[in-house]
Amino acid sequence: MIDIIKVGMADLNTTYCPGVLTTLGLGSCVGICLYDVSTKISGLVHIMLPSSLQIKNNSNEAKFADTGIVKLMEVMIKMGANRRKLISKIAGGAQMFNFNDSSEIMRIGMRNIAATKETLKKLNIPLVSEDTGGNYGRTIELYSETGILLVKTIGYGTKQI
Repeated sequence: MIDIIKVGMADLNTTYCPGVLTTLGLGSCVGICLYDVSTKISGLVHIMLPSSLQIKNNSNEAKFADTGIVKLMEVMIKMGANRRKLISKIAGGAQMFNFNDSSEIMRIGMRNIAATKETLKKLNIPLVSEDTGGNYGRTIELYSETGILLVKTIGYGTKQI
């Protein structure tokens, strides 16, 4: 029996092989998967916002791209993951609503994607695949056995990245 571990919004979790990590309803949020190709230790963080520096109530590290990815990596390393063997896959960052006002502040999805990529680059974690943008939600499942990320959408089917 394989454990399926749910990760909520502004939350993170990890698993050893053969666990599966899943998060539901990624809209403008981004799901960031870290995977150690040698130990198969896997992690998933469901971030809501790009930066903890712009918000006063920033105690939940998993809520932000800049702190959530770092925290996830730290937890995985404590579990035995090799920092140099980590790869990443991301999904989400949709523009769920159309705004007449095209101000940057409303483009949360695009800002989340940019902040995620910037943080991964700073940490030297290669981004090997992504399914981001668009205007539809996603549910993702990360399989620790293979490192495959299953992306499910309504109206756009299911794909493996």
